Parts: sequence; structure tokens; C-alpha cells
Amino acid sequence: MTSPRLPLRTERLVLRPHRESDAAWMHRVCSRPDVARHLLDDPWTAAMAREKNAERRRRTDLDGSSGSLNLVVEHQGVPVGDVLLWFTDREHRVAEMGWVLDPAHGGRGLASEAVGAVLGLAFDHYGVHRVAAQMDARNLASARLARRVGMRQEAHLRQDWWSKGEWTDTLVFGMLAGDRG
Repeated sequence: MTSPRLPLRTERLVLRPHRESDAAWMHRVCSRPDVARHLLDDPWTAAMAREKNAERRRRTDLDGSSGSLNLVVEHQGVPVGDVLLWFTDREHRVAEMGWVLDPAHGGRGLASEAVGAVLGLAFDHYGVHRVAAQMDARNLASARLARRVGMRQEAHLRQDWWSKGEWTDTLVFGMLAGDRG
């Protein structure tokens, strides 16, 4: 399969591979306690943002060696978040995805537009059979987003993850290629 044509464009967004300069906005967003609360990591330091950004810059093709695609979401030329897609079972075309949106840009449907575009790319370009999204159950905005883009809640795992000094619940959402209408 060929690499997708990037950047991916939607009505209001450009989804593009990460650049070295993206570490600054990633740090600004992921160092916020209200954002980091729902991530696996503690609030990011500047060094951590540079490290994570370097990792993401290498992940530019789901069918490439990394088995993942990480895209920055830009609105009007400003990075507002990112969407990550990676294989959990390459042979059977099963993937997982995650996303982060700067809360300053929330409430306008930008995350739904970005996640919907990446789901379309996963199914239409890469021939993925299934995409899952797992999240901290307290992250109500992400759960609403998953539902909005047509993912189905498949599980609510109670106190299955020890995170930042406490047990947390996990929600699992999924979408099959055949679910798209």
C-alpha cells in the first residue's frame, strides 16, 4: 500500500506530520494539569515534549516500519492538537487511536472533524478492519467525541489502571470498517 497524501485536509483543518517546532505547543498543552490528568504521563516538561515530538516525527505511515501515523491538527495555521493511529495487530489490520486537543480550541467540533478524517483514512486508505480508542473514564469530552464520530462504547473497565496514585476506570470504544454508514 502506498503512503497517504499528506497533509490531509478537511473543511477547516490541515492534518500534517509533526515538525521539530511542534514541541513548543505540545509542551504548552500537555503540561497543563487538566490535560495531563487524562494522559498516561505526568504533566510534560519541555524536555519530555521534545522527546515525544521526536518520536512522533518518525511515525508518518501506518504501513511503515513504525506501524503508526501521528498527525498534528492545524486550524487556521495554528496547531490545536494531534491524532495518533497505530497498529495493535498489523497482520489482521486492527488499530488503536488517541487524540489530544488544546482546551482553548474546544467546543467547535475541531476534534470531531480531525478524528473523523483519521478514521476515514484508516478504513479507506489503509484497509483497517477495526479501530479502538481507550480512555480514562473521567475524560467525558473524549467519550463524547468517540460517540460523535460513530464509535461504540464496548467496555467500561472498573479500576483497571493505576494512574498517578489512584485507581481509574477505562472506557473502550470501537469502530469496524462495516460500521460506517
